[in-house]
Amino acid sequence: MTTYASEPIEVYLPQEEYNALQTLATARGVSLAELMHEGVAAVLAQASETLASAEETIDVEEPPDGDPLRDIIGMIDSGLGDLAENHDRYLAEFIEAESHPWLAKSS
Repeated sequence: MTTYASEPIEVYLPQEEYNALQTLATARGVSLAELMHEGVAAVLAQASETLASAEETIDVEEPPDGDPLRDIIGMIDSGLGDLAENHDRYLAEFIEAESHPWLAKSS
């Protein structure tokens, strides 16, 4: 038995696509909803196959040990214990301060 989501999904289609789906559903003797379920299942199956084959072909290489960028890791102590998690916020604050120096906090 299939379990369905508790909320329906509302989709707006161009009139010609809607008409074509209605015609196809009638020709196959199924409801429009059943046809949509079949379509979603087919798209998900194809996407699953595509992702599986892509994962097999992707070869992620680690940078070589001699990579000069590895040497800069940890060179500077920012004094911020949460820099990795909040780097976007800190960068935005820096850009804002540089863009509007007259708003800089005075000590």
